[in-house]
Amino acid sequence: MSFFSRNRASLAERGIDPARLPPGQYFTERFPVLHVGDVPAFATDGSDWSLTIGGLVAAPRAFSWDELMTLPALEIVTDIHCVTKWSKFDTRWRGVRFRDVLAECGGALPSATHILETAEHGYTTNLPLADVLGDDALVAYEFDGAPIEPVHGGPVRLVVPHLYFWKSAKWLRRIDLLDHDEPGFWERNGYHAYGDPFKEQRYG
Repeated sequence: MSFFSRNRASLAERGIDPARLPPGQYFTERFPVLHVGDVPAFATDGSDWSLTIGGLVAAPRAFSWDELMTLPALEIVTDIHCVTKWSKFDTRWRGVRFRDVLAECGGALPSATHILETAEHGYTTNLPLADVLGDDALVAYEFDGAPIEPVHGGPVRLVVPHLYFWKSAKWLRRIDLLDHDEPGFWERNGYHAYGDPFKEQRYG
């Protein structure tokens, strides 16, 4: 029996539905650290952080940390799946729904179809706009009841749990709404444009 088969069988033995695990993935209770570039450092009070919403929105603007904290907060519990084949179940995140952030900018213009996330160091990744308008798409600032650790993307990262986790940019600084799909860093380097883990959309 292969490692992946044993790992899947162990879930059933623990009373966890193995169907939660996408094909080609293994379950782990760890939270592996994977990213491009150095971990950035921000002030503990968030005074040197901001998030800009730009592009095809009615009223582009930048949100300070304090302004983000005034928006309605939500906690979700969800499974996450990394393209490097690990999955972690029942992760707990707190933040603001992206659609609520977007509403503060007057909403998307009719021509908007996609977003481009930009993180610290200029890292980018792309998504269809529809994928960040659901209940579970968060501009997140807490993980497991505490501020997100810098190695996991703090102070703020996007969380889009139904796609491979490279689509949930760490150290989020900007989101632009576009009228076209614009590949990001990993998409330009061979990864899939969309990244559905249950379809194993790892590579383009």
